[in-house]
Amino acid sequence: MLTANEIRDSFKSFFESKGHQIVPSAPMVIKDDPTLMFTNAGMNQFKDIILGNHPAKYKRVADSQKCLRVSGKHNDLEEVGHDTYHHTMFEMLGNWSFGDYFKKEAISWAWEYLVDVLKLDPKDLYATVFEGSPEEGLERDNEAASYWEQFLPKDHILNGNKHDNFWEMGDTGPCGPCSEIHVDSRSEEEKAKVPGSQLVNKDHPQVIEIWNLVFMQFNRKADGSLEGLPAKVIDTGMGFERLVRTLQGKTSNYDTDVFQPILKAIGDMTGATYGKNEQQDIAMRVIADHIRTIAFSITDGQLPSNAKAGYVIRRILRRAVRYGYTFLGQKQAFMYKLLPVLIENMGGAYPELNAQKELIAKVIKEEEDSFLRTLETGIRLLDKTMADAKAAGKTEISGKDAFTLYDTFGFPLDLTELILRENGMTADIKEFDAEMQQQKQRARNAAAVETGDWITLQEGTTEFVGYDYTEYETSILRYRQIKQKNQTLFQIVLDKTPFYAESGGQVGDTGVLVNEFETIEVIDTKKENNLPIHITKKLPEHLEAPFMACVDTDKRAACAANHSATHLLDAALREVLGDHVEQKGSLVTPDSLRFDFSHFQKVTDEEIRQVEHIVNAKIRANIPLKEYRNIPIEEAKELGAIALFGEKYGDRVRVIQFGSSIEFCGGTHVAATGNIGMMKIVSESSVAAGVRRIEAYTGARVEEMLDAFQDTMRDLKALFNNAPDLSGAIRKYIEENAGLKKQVEDFMKEKEAQLKEKLLQNIQEVNGTKVIKFCAAMIPADTVKNIAFQLRGEITENLFFVAGTVFEGKPMLTVMLSDNLVAGGLKAGNLVKEAAKLIQGGGGGQPHFATAGGKNPDGLNAAVDKVLELAGL
Repeated sequence: MLTANEIRDSFKSFFESKGHQIVPSAPMVIKDDPTLMFTNAGMNQFKDIILGNHPAKYKRVADSQKCLRVSGKHNDLEEVGHDTYHHTMFEMLGNWSFGDYFKKEAISWAWEYLVDVLKLDPKDLYATVFEGSPEEGLERDNEAASYWEQFLPKDHILNGNKHDNFWEMGDTGPCGPCSEIHVDSRSEEEKAKVPGSQLVNKDHPQVIEIWNLVFMQFNRKADGSLEGLPAKVIDTGMGFERLVRTLQGKTSNYDTDVFQPILKAIGDMTGATYGKNEQQDIAMRVIADHIRTIAFSITDGQLPSNAKAGYVIRRILRRAVRYGYTFLGQKQAFMYKLLPVLIENMGGAYPELNAQKELIAKVIKEEEDSFLRTLETGIRLLDKTMADAKAAGKTEISGKDAFTLYDTFGFPLDLTELILRENGMTADIKEFDAEMQQQKQRARNAAAVETGDWITLQEGTTEFVGYDYTEYETSILRYRQIKQKNQTLFQIVLDKTPFYAESGGQVGDTGVLVNEFETIEVIDTKKENNLPIHITKKLPEHLEAPFMACVDTDKRAACAANHSATHLLDAALREVLGDHVEQKGSLVTPDSLRFDFSHFQKVTDEEIRQVEHIVNAKIRANIPLKEYRNIPIEEAKELGAIALFGEKYGDRVRVIQFGSSIEFCGGTHVAATGNIGMMKIVSESSVAAGVRRIEAYTGARVEEMLDAFQDTMRDLKALFNNAPDLSGAIRKYIEENAGLKKQVEDFMKEKEAQLKEKLLQNIQEVNGTKVIKFCAAMIPADTVKNIAFQLRGEITENLFFVAGTVFEGKPMLTVMLSDNLVAGGLKAGNLVKEAAKLIQGGGGGQPHFATAGGKNPDGLNAAVDKVLELAGL
C-alpha cells in the first residue's frame, strides 16, 4: 500500500514525465491579492498568468499546493469533523496548461494516472460534464463527453449543472466548463443495490469527487456576458487526502496515514479512543484537521488576531479548543503538544514546520490559554443569563444574548445550545439568525466594491522602471472604474511605470500623471495579481495621449530610508539577540517603520540601545547599496541572502546588500546608508506569543522627535529653576510632596474624627430614628463617605444619616441608612434621586448608601430637607 508521501511524489513524477515543470507550493497565506486572504485553490499562484498580467515561463506546470477553505464561496468549516472528507487545510494536486494542451490531453492523462499508474478500478469511476446553459447560450460540453467516451461507458458520464460543472474565478474574469471525476468506494453489495451514478454529487460519504478538470475558455464581463479567451487554460485540482483514502482502501480520510498519527496522539493525551464515541470522534477529527491549518498558517506568517485573515485563524483555533473542552475534557492548553507528531509526518514535505516549531508552539499555547479564560467568562455569563430567564419564568434565552456570546466570547451557537439543553432550556434561534444576518450585511456593505470591466486601449504588460527612475514617459494600457464606500475611483494600468506598488510591507507610491493637457493625481499604487495598478480620483480626458509618470520623490525618499533601515535593524537584532530572530512582518511608510520579529521575551532597554548604536554606526559608515537584480535564486542563497518563510520567490530574485545585511527584497532603498540620517526606536511591544514589534523613526522624523524632547526638557528645567541636577531636583520634589500628602492625610483623619464626634453629640431622635443631618463646605466626598460608614458601624439600628456638602464648587448629597430602616422600606437611592433635582443633579446607589451630585449649591439645604421629608422625618 502506498503511503501518503509516496502518492504525492508519484503525482509529480507522472506529470514531470509529461513535460510539466514541477513547482513548489505557494504559501497558504496570500499577501498581494486584495481579493483573497488564503490560497483556496491550486490556481491562485498562477492568477497573474491566467489573467494575462504576466507571461507564462512554463507552458506546463504541476505541483502539490497547500490550500485553506474557510470563508467566502468555498466555506467548508461547519462540515469539518462532522463528515469524513471535508477539511480546512488540504493539499491539492494539480496540473496546468497555459495556452498549450486542452481537454483531450487533460482527460486522457487523468485517466492514465488514475487507472494505469495508481490501478484504480475503472468501474468505480464516474465523470461529470457541463450540461449547458440555454440562458447563456452555452451547449452541453460534448467535446469533453466525447473524450470520456473513449474510457468510460455512457452511463458513467453524467451531466452536471452550472453550480457543479461551470467553474468561475469570481464574479468576473476567466471561467469555463469543468469535468469532475468521482470515485465509488462502497462495498460490492451496496453497488449492486444502487448504482453509483445515482449518488454522484448527492453528498454520499463513499461516492466522492476526487479530481476536477477545469477548461477555462471564457472571460466573464461585468455585465455577466461571456467572451472567448484568446489563450485557453487547463486548471486541474485533485484532493490529496481524498485520493490517499481511496488508494489506501479506507472509508474516511481520517483513517489514512495523513491523520491517524495525529488522532492517536490526541487519544493518548485525552484518554479517548477513536471509533468508540461519535461525539468524541467528531471532536478528535476537528482537532486533527485544525492543528494542521493553524500550524501552517503561523509558519506562512499569519498569526491569530482580531482582524481579517488573523481572525479566521483565531476562529479555527478556538473551534478546536472548544471541541476539546466540551467533549474531551481538555480544560488546559493541549493543542500545542500535537506539534511534534505533525512535524514527524509532514516535516519532510514541508521543512518550514520544523524550522519554526518553537514559534508555532508558543503562539498556539498562548492562544489556547487566552480562549480557555474567555470560555470560563462566557460560561459564567451564560449561567447568569439562564438564571435571569428562569427568574422571569422563561425556558428560552433571547437570540440577542446567544449572539453576544458568539460575537464577543467566541461561543459557537451549538455550544450555547448544548449548555442550555443540559439545563432544560433553549435559545431563540430566529432572533440569533436575524442578528447574524445583520452583522453579515454590515460586513458586506463595508467591504462592497463594485468593479467595472477593464477597458483595453492597447495590448501589453507593465514594465516597472522605478528602481532606476522616478519620472518616465508612459501610456495607458487599460483602465476600469470601481466604486467603494460611496466613492468612485479609477484603476489605471501603464505600459511603463516608475510607481512602486504596495508590497513587501512598503506602501505604494503617490504622484501624478502629467501631459500638456492635464495633470492626474495618483493617490495610491497597489498590486493585484502581480499587476501594478495606479489609483486616481478622475480619469484623464485624453486617454490615448502619452503621459509623464512622476513619483512624489519626497515620499519615495522617506520610504526608501525607512525600508533600508529595516534591513539594518534586522541584522542588528540578530547580532544582539541571536540567530533565532526572524522577520515576521513589516510596515514601511514615509513617516515611520514597523518591524515584527520572533523573540521570546521583552527586549531590554539596554538591548534596544545596543541595537540603535549598531544601526546608527552603519548609517554613519555610509555603506553603499549593492543590488543584485534578477539573479538565479540559488546564486542569491549562496550570497547568504535571507529569505522569509511564507513568501513566494520565483526562479530569479532581487537581493539588497548593505555590508553584512543581505536580504531578498523587491522594495526601494537608499543609494547608501548615510541617506537614512539616523534611526531612533520609539517603542517595543508584544504582538503575539514569541513575536515582538519595534517601531522606529529615521531622518527628519528623528530630528522632530529630538526637538520635541529638547523643548520638554527645557520646560522642565525652567519649572525647577534650571537646577543642574534635574533628576535629583524632581526626586526631591516628589519626596517632599509625599511627605506633605501624608501630613494632609493625617490632618484629614483628625478632622474626620472631630467631625464625627460633633455629629454624634448632635443626634436628633425623630419617632425613634436617630437622625444625623449636616450641611458644610470644603469637605471632600471621600471624607463624608468615611464618616457615614464609621457612624453606621457604631449605630447599628435606626440610623438615618443625610449630609449636604460642597467641594470645589460642586454640591453633593449623601444618605446612609441602617439595615433595619432599609428592611422597613426606605431606599437611600430613591431618596437621593428625587431630592437631587433641587441641586440640578442626579444620582443613586445601594438601598443603604447613595450619593448624588449636582450643579446648584444654593439648593443644597432644601435638598437635605427634602430627603427627610420623603423619609417622613
